[in-house]
Amino acid sequence: MASRHQSLGMPSRHHYIQPEQLCIGLYIQLELGWWEHDFAFSNFKIKDDAQVRALQALGLNRLRYDPARSDCEPLPPPAEAESPPQAPLAEDPETKARQVRSEKLRQLRQRVAEVDRRFIQASQQVKTLNQTLRSRPEEAVKQAGAIVVELVDTLLGGPGAVLHSITGKSAEDSYFHALNVTVLALLLGRQLGLDAEDCHSLGLGGLLHDIGKMEVPTKVLLKSEPLTKPELQFLQLHTDFGLKMGQRLMLDDEVLRIIHEHHEHCDGSGYPRGLKEAGIGRLSKLVAIANQFDNLCNPLDPRTALSPHEALALMFKQQRQRFDEVALKAFIRAMGVYPPGSLVQLDDDRFALVLGVNPSQPLKPTLVVHDPEIPKQEALILDLEQEPRLSIARSLRPSLLPLEVLEYLSPRRQLTYYIEPQPGRS
Repeated sequence: MASRHQSLGMPSRHHYIQPEQLCIGLYIQLELGWWEHDFAFSNFKIKDDAQVRALQALGLNRLRYDPARSDCEPLPPPAEAESPPQAPLAEDPETKARQVRSEKLRQLRQRVAEVDRRFIQASQQVKTLNQTLRSRPEEAVKQAGAIVVELVDTLLGGPGAVLHSITGKSAEDSYFHALNVTVLALLLGRQLGLDAEDCHSLGLGGLLHDIGKMEVPTKVLLKSEPLTKPELQFLQLHTDFGLKMGQRLMLDDEVLRIIHEHHEHCDGSGYPRGLKEAGIGRLSKLVAIANQFDNLCNPLDPRTALSPHEALALMFKQQRQRFDEVALKAFIRAMGVYPPGSLVQLDDDRFALVLGVNPSQPLKPTLVVHDPEIPKQEALILDLEQEPRLSIARSLRPSLLPLEVLEYLSPRRQLTYYIEPQPGRS
């Protein structure tokens, strides 16, 4: 369909040229996704020959430019070859290096976008599951099993599973807690070498660990002020309520133990039965760690939220006696030195948000980097494994960063996590 300007007989504002016509001073408008090129902006005026070469290296047949915002006319189009073709010139090393880097960035952005898509899909499945638990509980258990199977397949499908913090979505609903606990518990189970059968029980228990809260009034569940003693006692009954629900659904014993024991502590200070280490199920101990970590990072009152780095430090330094020692240390290894969602400062003084961490490279996470010269929606994403000259200098609390940096990096009120599918998997 013709544009309004064209229908009125007015000339189109945009013109197209061949890559050979590029020159300094042209205002270019790239018709590419932000992940498909390595420029700070999609619309810009060419300022040097390096940009000309980089644009030509994109391999496009034509490029759009804006005559009104350009300082000059494009070069004449290349004439038809009238002489025998000459041997091609050797490719400029700088252009080739830029091409390689651009392709790596494009692939990295695609990876992050794919994890985000899968997270949205899984979170919607968990929301549906919660909605059907009352009306069609047997169907809900089947739905939970399907979610866990995909997560277990992803985690056990190959080495180097990467945990990501999903930064683009809000997490206002309680079902994100169940998904977080499931993902984190499975990551811990994989770190400890659990087999597929144990991982499935672990994941199902993690996803259903709070089903007993369906019997607790919302005004108690969502109360941000300290609970009264009767309210706290009623809330703690959710583990018993959940056990009874799980028994009616004929869940296996390991899953039932997780539902009943995920608030038990190895030092006997937990509930509902005050069990000590030997009396707590081995999978229950793993969900207890994941559950506590998520509760510290995502409390009802966001003002009391800890950063992932602070939550791990608190659990290890002040609450260590509550948890299985081997499992807690494995959890810290799996989360990395700088867990996803952490705010950090690089050794070149730039600020960044940790997006993903590979347990085999704990000091080399994936980051989104603050750069005031680059629009937020096109923010630079770096994999430090591919950047040997760059490293993290320190982890930071949000309060230490300028407001404009926080708004750019957008560390959300709540953290959500998901696992990256292995390369080549659908």
